[in-house]
Amino acid sequence: MSTTASSLFTPTVVAGHPLAHRVVMAPMTRARSTQPGDIPNAMNARYYAQRASAALIVTEATQISPQGKGYSFTPGIYSPEQVAGWRLATDAVHAAGGRIFAQLWHVGRMSHPDFHDGQLPVAPSAVAFDGQIWKVDPDTGAGAMVDSPTPRALALEEIASVVADFRRAARNAMEAGFDGVEIHGANGYLIDQFLRTTSNLRTDEYGGSRENRLRFLKEVVEAVANEIGADRTAIRLAPFLTARGMDCPDILPTILEAAEFLQARGIAYLHLVEADWEDAPQFTETFRQAIRARYTRPIIVAGKYDKARAEWVLSKGYADLVAFGRPFVANPDFVRRLAEDLPLAAFDGSTLFGGDERGYTDYPALPKAETPVEVSDAAEVC
Repeated sequence: MSTTASSLFTPTVVAGHPLAHRVVMAPMTRARSTQPGDIPNAMNARYYAQRASAALIVTEATQISPQGKGYSFTPGIYSPEQVAGWRLATDAVHAAGGRIFAQLWHVGRMSHPDFHDGQLPVAPSAVAFDGQIWKVDPDTGAGAMVDSPTPRALALEEIASVVADFRRAARNAMEAGFDGVEIHGANGYLIDQFLRTTSNLRTDEYGGSRENRLRFLKEVVEAVANEIGADRTAIRLAPFLTARGMDCPDILPTILEAAEFLQARGIAYLHLVEADWEDAPQFTETFRQAIRARYTRPIIVAGKYDKARAEWVLSKGYADLVAFGRPFVANPDFVRRLAEDLPLAAFDGSTLFGGDERGYTDYPALPKAETPVEVSDAAEVC
């Protein structure tokens, strides 16, 4: 491979694991768990094993409890059956020479009563969000984006039980054979909801001041790190997210304070997701410099990267690895295609959520001497 000039294809170490390159497979919801029970299955294992050439795979978000669910057919990691299902995936990825972290997820208010026996979703405060969730109609089997109701605020005594759910999920991930876990603190889900003044209107010790809004994140990280080790604990954050009613004027200094805590706690890595929709706020160089000054351990970035932009962010020292999302869907051999500057197969967005093998495990890898007929110039989107 002609990779000598690319910083993407230099070795590094994350969570004590030597990695041959710096191309990460980003977490992407695919909604193909076995029902009932939201159980990972052999098809999921094939999907991840096909993409084991990634330096690190971060799984699709997996709910830590029934309360944490917000989308149909997404997998969980709280039942023995789910742990056994995830073991199929970790065994397959490891057999193919890969590394894989489980992304631990509680959606908070981004949910629907149909997932909770008619009960309202929970959140830091009873504040509705501007957005929709993907839900399958039980009568027709058709999936669609649907509105969520205004959630109910978590009672103070309930918060500790959610922290305990994160702890148990981390232990389950180790039993399932994962190399570590990534706590989902981004994209407007529960941890993110606690961080922002737009979604957290609490007046107790979990709301108001920056210190209080950071308390839930810190408690979750401490619980997980104490359970499985800081070196196997990571977190994903979204500093510049404004969608879903998350445009908080204090979020950047809040996340910079979080970075100082995460540095001191010695977690495996910090995963920063950049806004990747049209007209989204730009991830500024000033902020990149500020967070790097506070967090010197491995940083992964994700968000509409192509090869040139990935090499730029690595060359500036703003990140150590770069995560790619949708290119990995249509290109199980994405790492090779990126390294050799080969065209990317077209991505079929209609098969992203739900379904079977089509648009999931049926994308072929390139034969060694051939290039694909159908290509997409937009497949760099993460």
